[in-house]
Amino acid sequence: MAKCYITEENRLIINGTYENTLDIEGFSQMMKNPSYCYKFYWLEAIINLISIGVQETTFNEIIDEMIINAWFSVREYHIHLSGIKADGTLLDGLERTIVLLSKLSGLPASASKDEIKNAIRKYEKELKRTKEQLTHMVPYRALSGFFDKYEQKVNWNSARKMTESIRFINQTIVCLPYTFGNSSSLKKEVYFHHEWMKMIQDNMVSILGWIRYEKVKWLQNVNPEVPGLVYKLSSMDEKVRKLNNVRVLWEDILKVKEIKDVFTGETIVSRKYDLDHFIPWSFVMNDELWNLMPMDSSLNSSKNNRLPKWEPFFKSFANNQYLMYSAIQEIPTIRKHFEACYKDNLHSIWAVRELYREGNSKEKFINILQENMKPVYDSARRQGYEIWKI
Repeated sequence: MAKCYITEENRLIINGTYENTLDIEGFSQMMKNPSYCYKFYWLEAIINLISIGVQETTFNEIIDEMIINAWFSVREYHIHLSGIKADGTLLDGLERTIVLLSKLSGLPASASKDEIKNAIRKYEKELKRTKEQLTHMVPYRALSGFFDKYEQKVNWNSARKMTESIRFINQTIVCLPYTFGNSSSLKKEVYFHHEWMKMIQDNMVSILGWIRYEKVKWLQNVNPEVPGLVYKLSSMDEKVRKLNNVRVLWEDILKVKEIKDVFTGETIVSRKYDLDHFIPWSFVMNDELWNLMPMDSSLNSSKNNRLPKWEPFFKSFANNQYLMYSAIQEIPTIRKHFEACYKDNLHSIWAVRELYREGNSKEKFINILQENMKPVYDSARRQGYEIWKI
């Protein structure tokens, strides 16, 4: 292990004792001014590896970890990591790698870590070029915050010269979180310094929280139309969804109104249906009443994460919503069940103040619903959500 020269100004003093001798300020600059999102995934992968005690790894292993970490967001929620060009070309190399692996393997968004790892191994040759592109700059530039403070110049045009500069700086000026070996391309070694490993392991929760906070800010900027993006960085437990009050509401409505399935035209039978979202839950990330409908259970799994065609299905959906609305206005017990939905299923201001207020005609009700749902539907379509072909 190379020696590290530590200046007195870099010592952190807590309760009169030296807590560590690391350049925490330099570390805080590791995510400064990113050009692409995969810089966040690079650092997150490193932290995850250090958390399980890995002291030495390679570019290849770190990039595999990055693919696994980003897989669900890209595949399930169609999140763009760094935006797209006018011609539809993906800007982010990590996203391109995931899309390619998805096409080659056919793995679902819900694939496990082991399944993704096995697929990466299987298609190693096909992925080599896109994975190599991820090694060209970020692994080195992520350390630039340490160099700037000491006004050290680094030749960013050569991997060999960058490796030499980083090794020299680590040995003579400031202790770096990681350094590199002499191998090339994806086989290049990455060595983690033991003092940095201890600091990271001791502060794992705070460091990962910081990385994910910065990452979600970046992703929201490049996905401005995507709602609830903060919830789309990893899979969520289905149990967090709260539909009980909505189900009770629809059960009471079915007793007094004939509700026909939006897609089949058949009458919905009490307790023999699923509650589903017209615009997929994976896009809106909420269980708002205005987006929920009873539907044939056998079709629900087929619809899955897809958008129904706007025409003719929105008309049928809006008609059922109006039948619900009229029942709420006419029957006090159903009104009470509707009010029970406020806590978990009625947060949209336009729905509370405009859609469900008393006195709307059928035409006005459907117009309000369409004016507010169509832009969300169109955003999901632009984001890459497929149209469901029944």
